[in-house]
Amino acid sequence: MNLKIRHYLLTGLLVWLPMGVTVWLLTWLVGTMDGIFLAVLGALDAVIPGMHNLAESLRHMPGLGVILVAVVIYFTGLFVTNIFGQWWLRQWSKVITRIPVVNSIYSSVKQVADTLFSGSGNAFSKALLVQYPHQGSWTIAFLTGAPGGQVARHLPEDCVSVYVPTTPNPTSGFFLIMPKANVVELDMTVDDALKYIISMGVVVPGGPDALPVKAETSPSV
Repeated sequence: MNLKIRHYLLTGLLVWLPMGVTVWLLTWLVGTMDGIFLAVLGALDAVIPGMHNLAESLRHMPGLGVILVAVVIYFTGLFVTNIFGQWWLRQWSKVITRIPVVNSIYSSVKQVADTLFSGSGNAFSKALLVQYPHQGSWTIAFLTGAPGGQVARHLPEDCVSVYVPTTPNPTSGFFLIMPKANVVELDMTVDDALKYIISMGVVVPGGPDALPVKAETSPSV
């Protein structure tokens, strides 16, 4: 009887857990975008006279922040893809880079974003198999590029930069520089590798057919 109860509980958990995590992530995303919208709305209310009544009516409309933030992001991308938009973006960057403290934060975030979201970049383009945290222990990592500058001068040739994510939360992890000969490139997409990491090895890339076949044992006489 206890085994049946445990089986039913696990089966129900497998049904609701993906839905719960999905709802939690969407709720967090909507809350973040609504927070941005409310912050902008509060700033406009403080600066523009007679904006209070309109701001209060807009503040209580659910989901409006998500729609408006998405629209602003879309039209911003549309604007900066032309010559005038590119010129305006360069002027804006010049102004930001002259502000102390803000300069360091903005430049760092912009460089990371340009590297990650650039179609020509190598960041997170390949899934790798590396030995970590010691020899004989293997884990999945992602290629993030090659070391450069002062760091590369103190390293042997043919080294690569890799990111080793933690499980089940791949947003935290470790940055490592390893010899290229010590990494194994996997014939696996980045999405499949992430699923493998988040599931702690339960969700095997390729489905059940990719699981190793167990050798049949002959019955003892």
